[in-house]
Amino acid sequence: MSQEKQEINVLGAYPQLVAGKKIVLSVGKRKTAIARAVIRPGQGRFKVNGVPVELWPIELAKLKMMEPLNLLSESLRNAVDIDVQVEGGGVMAQAYAVRTAVARGLVIYFENPVIKKLFSEYDRSMLAGDPRQTESEKWMRYSARRFRQKSYR
Repeated sequence: MSQEKQEINVLGAYPQLVAGKKIVLSVGKRKTAIARAVIRPGQGRFKVNGVPVELWPIELAKLKMMEPLNLLSESLRNAVDIDVQVEGGGVMAQAYAVRTAVARGLVIYFENPVIKKLFSEYDRSMLAGDPRQTESEKWMRYSARRFRQKSYR
């Protein structure tokens, strides 16, 4: 029996060869936050907007951003450098966008179906994204659904 290499496709991640090295560009979105990740061979550095993620001030956001790397083995984790640029949205929306971009990029970089299955079983929104958006405000209202109270006296 011949074993053919299985092609792995993930929307939002694009592999490229630059100077003979494999580089993956990936994108993640959450609400209005957009994260763009570049994954290249390296020593395990992970920077978000030029700041190492270990120095990130908000602990919960830092844990969310580190989730894809924490699920990998240490040898795989230390084989790549990740640089992420994120903008828009709030703190947690940016963290979820970074998480999605990194997970998509790692799946394409390592080309291993086990990693893709691991991420999708852990949390499907790591690879698929979350389509929910905030509802727009309507005219003559305080918010999307709330209306002025009326008393019938």
